[in-house]
Amino acid sequence: MAEREATPMDQAVFDATLAAELAKGTDRRVAEGRARSAGVRAYRKANPEAEAEHAAGARPAAAAVAGDGGGNGGVAAPAAVTVAAPGATAAFAPPPAAAIRTAPPPTGRAPAAKPGAPDKHRLLALVAPEGIQRVEREQGDRINVFPHLLIEEFVALLVVLAAVTVFSTFVQAPLRELANPNLTPNPSKAPWYFLGLQELLRYFHPMIAGVIIPTLILVGLGAVPYVDRNPSNKPGDRKLAMILFTMLFMFGATLTIAGSFFRGPGFNWVWPWSQGLFFEL
Repeated sequence: MAEREATPMDQAVFDATLAAELAKGTDRRVAEGRARSAGVRAYRKANPEAEAEHAAGARPAAAAVAGDGGGNGGVAAPAAVTVAAPGATAAFAPPPAAAIRTAPPPTGRAPAAKPGAPDKHRLLALVAPEGIQRVEREQGDRINVFPHLLIEEFVALLVVLAAVTVFSTFVQAPLRELANPNLTPNPSKAPWYFLGLQELLRYFHPMIAGVIIPTLILVGLGAVPYVDRNPSNKPGDRKLAMILFTMLFMFGATLTIAGSFFRGPGFNWVWPWSQGLFFEL
């Protein structure tokens, strides 16, 4: 920097060029550099001896970098070593300074591995912008529970209520006579939705069939959301859950069907196609 400041230049050209560059809106640092360069050129043009001194001072530095020109790649040649005669003291020149290595110019060719060295392949993955950006999920064909869904359910409730009212007005209800404690019907069956439980009483103790087994089923159904946390709703991803639900459903359906159609007087086993059907709603 000190050498740059000490370089002589034409001050008038410097000031004129700086003012012109600033008037064009050029950055001040860039304008000062251009003005200094113009001032130095103007000074050397007006003083040829200064240009000759500058050229003479630049030649030794260029010669030191160029070297001997014998293919040393711009490295200065080492000094010669003088060997004395036998019996005399040998004089050696001091070692040369460390050479400055410069990178080779670009060739425009792809780099290749050295002969005999294993090839190393590197893959460059291109990631689409959608893969790294947050994409908002579209709503799709969804509706809000309130008011859309609740209005539809309320209308369905009114329609069913009206249909049941009309049906019960014109159709006689299948009611039986008043209960007679002295005449118990045989067989005496519970409603169809309790016949599975009544069928269990034929095989187990009332404490087991009426308390323990129903309690285990209810507790198990209530614990399902806390035990099975699989978020998928595809049957192929829920094989264990599907198997357990099918077993529970078939267990209850089998008991209900057996108690409805295969139990006769005394709640004994009968074949409905040979001894009659003992089933009433």
